[in-house]
Amino acid sequence: MPTNLKIAQLGDAVLREIAKPIDDFSCAEFKLLLSNLQNKMQEANGVGIAAPQLGISQQIVIIASRPTPRYPNAPLIEPIVMINPSFTIVDDTTHKDWEGCLSVPGIRALVPRFKAIEVSYQTPLGEVRKIGLADFPARVFQHEFDHLLGMVYLDRVENNRDIIAESEFFKRIAA
Repeated sequence: MPTNLKIAQLGDAVLREIAKPIDDFSCAEFKLLLSNLQNKMQEANGVGIAAPQLGISQQIVIIASRPTPRYPNAPLIEPIVMINPSFTIVDDTTHKDWEGCLSVPGIRALVPRFKAIEVSYQTPLGEVRKIGLADFPARVFQHEFDHLLGMVYLDRVENNRDIIAESEFFKRIAA
């Protein structure tokens, strides 16, 4: 696996594929992919990333909410690597909030997401875990999970007027 992977951009076919589950947790390529995902997410000031964004159609997401230049008001949680994740809805209330994506640079959109979810996943060692997520971390997970379904956040936008330039987004959060 190359170590100079680039973030796939909107229009790249891999972003529209349904990701395959991971069944080998011990191979060197798997471990290298996890490292590459972490590094790319941090380099790009992301709060989450999914393997398809590095051109690898496998069921891996990382959520790592923290304040960044892209999300200055994000809460701080330790990075969580989730393999073969699924989720159930804890609170079916949806809330619209702003999202952006490393694979869709330059724009933001208001996207409805469930407020609270429970995520089941495997750790990088293959152990099964569950975690409850609410608010921003739940939003980040649902955004990344969509990448595993071959979707991007723009597919969830209810109205095209909810899409703005990223420069306008930063003006709004600064006001």
